[in-house]
Amino acid sequence: MNSMLKLNQFSLRTVSQLFSRSISTSKMVQIKEGDKIPNVELYEDSPGNKINISDLTANKKVILFAVPGAFTPGCSKTHLPSYIEKEKDLKASGVDEIVCVSVNDPFVMGAWGTNFNTKGKIRMLADPNATFTKAVDLTIDLAPLGGVRSKRYSMVIENGVVKTLNVEPDGTGLSCSLADHIKV
Repeated sequence: MNSMLKLNQFSLRTVSQLFSRSISTSKMVQIKEGDKIPNVELYEDSPGNKINISDLTANKKVILFAVPGAFTPGCSKTHLPSYIEKEKDLKASGVDEIVCVSVNDPFVMGAWGTNFNTKGKIRMLADPNATFTKAVDLTIDLAPLGGVRSKRYSMVIENGVVKTLNVEPDGTGLSCSLADHIKV
């Protein structure tokens, strides 16, 4: 019996080691200043309205800010309103588009935009499967909000390239990613 137990332990350990070696351990790297925006589809208002973020930022100056969730307290009371308040000043300084991204479905993002009257001011883009958020490696696991979400950050993108990136130190705070801190 003991020899059978030892054999099973050995076999499990060997299989485990072989399995772990066969899995790629390449680590994603967080996007940084000077990097190109990934070629990823986001959604505006409905699943049928795909917006390629790489195409959207080509030949433009775009501010993209991301929030952990639509209709959440910090996002609704402070983050989104900071960009609504500064929208005219930011566009007067040469910004072509302001984009808000969240790991939510496009209907939720559309409703949130309607609630805050963002039409023509801020584009509300949904990243329902966190595809963009994972591609820029700015995910955070917020189990109470459904698991994988976006860290809170902002970036200035010029011609598809990140010029400035402001990631909240704890991923969710409200300091460096607000509109007041954007340098365009």
